Amino acid sequence: MKDLIVARREGLYCVPGDFYIDPWRPVERAVITHAHADHARVGHGRYLASAEGEGVLRARLGHIHLDTLPYGERIVHNGVTISLHPAGHVLGSAQVRVEHQGVVWVASGDYKTGPDPTCTAFEPVRCHAFISESTFGLPIYRWQPQETLYTDINDWWRANAEEGRASVMFCYAFGKAQRILAGVDPSIGPILCHGAVEPLNRAYRASGVALPPTRLVTEIKDKAELKRALVIAPPSAAGSPWMKRFGDYSDAFASGWMQLRGARRRRAVDRGFVLSDHADWPGLMAAIKATGAERVVVTHGQVGVMVRWLCQNGLDAGAFDTEYGDEDDAAPEAGAAQETTQEAGADDA
Repeated sequence: MKDLIVARREGLYCVPGDFYIDPWRPVERAVITHAHADHARVGHGRYLASAEGEGVLRARLGHIHLDTLPYGERIVHNGVTISLHPAGHVLGSAQVRVEHQGVVWVASGDYKTGPDPTCTAFEPVRCHAFISESTFGLPIYRWQPQETLYTDINDWWRANAEEGRASVMFCYAFGKAQRILAGVDPSIGPILCHGAVEPLNRAYRASGVALPPTRLVTEIKDKAELKRALVIAPPSAAGSPWMKRFGDYSDAFASGWMQLRGARRRRAVDRGFVLSDHADWPGLMAAIKATGAERVVVTHGQVGVMVRWLCQNGLDAGAFDTEYGDEDDAAPEAGAAQETTQEAGADDA
């Protein structure tokens, strides 16, 4: 039986449907799982994405020929039935289900199985073959309860505010920033957002996601407010002239990579908060099992580890070589790869 989805130079290609999923080179028809830059790129002829993700996709790509599909609704293209299902990654993220002649494949894009107040929760989709990411595909990655994380962030912010220091949180502008905003206590002080973050906040609010009030730094008239503020900024702002206005501040980095020893040291920040919009190891394993798939194709991340583990556990597992990156913003540098492997071994011991 021929594969419904194959890897081509342009991206993941549905053969009978003649369309691509998250292609990295320009194509005529592209089905987009979510609006992160490594999965959604300009230059395609026509786009199909979830209705929930329309606002953020247009905010990031500008004017595109975009069709949208509510979660679970089906359309037929070239004899292939297509539907989109929640991936739980960021606002509008979707898994792509394709069915042809009774065979079902699901391309998950990026996903997480944990709770997130800013997007629709991950929905397992039964299929014969499942294409899974593996960003955190090592047993050492196990996320703490979300409530514990929010408490830790609020305690850090509150302590800084009481000492008259701004709290600067570096995190990815799309998805991570809004998830942090949804969980912090706005009574502690004003919340300020970098200019790269605020347009995404507006798109989230327009989609019905509840976020606390936020302001740009340029809107602050009383500089005393800066000493109590939580500042949400992308990692690119670190060390820039933009940071000088905060004077004495405490900084932190929010990323799943903060679980690694040394990651915070390499980032040279005061605090590291373990927060990811990707599934941890238990989440990956649970998601794959819930699909009932006999075949699993692993993409970007810890591909080799995941493939070996799945094969050892009775699945037909392989890999696709893709050009997807890591939008978690704190991926270990090349020199940290050995440390990552060593920690995985220590965890298994």
